[in-house]
Amino acid sequence: MRIHLFLSALLASATLAAPPDSPIGLWKTVDDKTGRPRGLVRIYQQDGALYGRIESSFDAAEARDVCDKCPGLRRNQPIIGLVILQGLRKHGTEFSGGEILDPDTGSTYRCRLTLVDKGARLIVRGYIGLPIAGRSQTWYRA
Repeated sequence: MRIHLFLSALLASATLAAPPDSPIGLWKTVDDKTGRPRGLVRIYQQDGALYGRIESSFDAAEARDVCDKCPGLRRNQPIIGLVILQGLRKHGTEFSGGEILDPDTGSTYRCRLTLVDKGARLIVRGYIGLPIAGRSQTWYRA
């Protein structure tokens, strides 16, 4: 019986794991300015594009915050559950064509995602205009 349960759990986890060439899954975010972990973002696919939603925060006070600087329908929405990535599609080895929201400032930027280390790390680049004029964060697969 134990072997059957173990094999079932192993198969279930294998089917839930994203392939190394896909950013779909749960990611631990790290602040590019402080180097400290901030929370978890779930990247998922909807209508052929990638989206990312904040799942949790490592700071209990921040977890209760709302996005008071966000534009439009996202204004005053809880940070937990907020969609911060939207509309990214695969272009070669990267995902781009969408945008990322910085809930700290309410600013929206064009976005590019690049998987590295066989899918263990994700380079998230937000920029205005050209990718060279932006900043990057490294997220870690959770």
